[in-house]
Amino acid sequence: MERYLQDGDFIVSKTDLKGRITYGNDKFIQVSGYSENELLGAPHNILRHRDMPKVVFKLLWDRVQSKDEIFAYVKNRCKNDDYYWVFANVTASVNKDGKVIGYYSVRRKPRPEAVKKIIPIYKKLLDIEKKSGVEASLNELQAVLNENKVTYDEFITSI
Repeated sequence: MERYLQDGDFIVSKTDLKGRITYGNDKFIQVSGYSENELLGAPHNILRHRDMPKVVFKLLWDRVQSKDEIFAYVKNRCKNDDYYWVFANVTASVNKDGKVIGYYSVRRKPRPEAVKKIIPIYKKLLDIEKKSGVEASLNELQAVLNENKVTYDEFITSI
């Protein structure tokens, strides 16, 4: 069953360098259905929904490890197998010396029209991954971007 965020909801989480959760705000805990104790120290991919193509997370990790922010539409899985869509912004957390010490994600309610547009794209990418791997999925995503004459960032923020 789908869960929906409200307009003013913000889900916030932080992870260490290996993607283990070090902080989650109350909304994150509530929506995920996990307790704070279950989330802290767990890999963030505990929330990964099986409908999400791996290529989205490859892009995410490549960008944040380079200290670049990324926006993405993400379908997350709740503890009870419910799901919810978010519009995520993920950035690297850096110390005063500029060294990456973890990652920070703020997620909010996605635009329903954008989710409708991204679902068939993600389904196609996932189908390609199952048959030919993540690299083939990345090639397909690049073809979609080229066809629309946009960068990934332009595409995600325009849908």
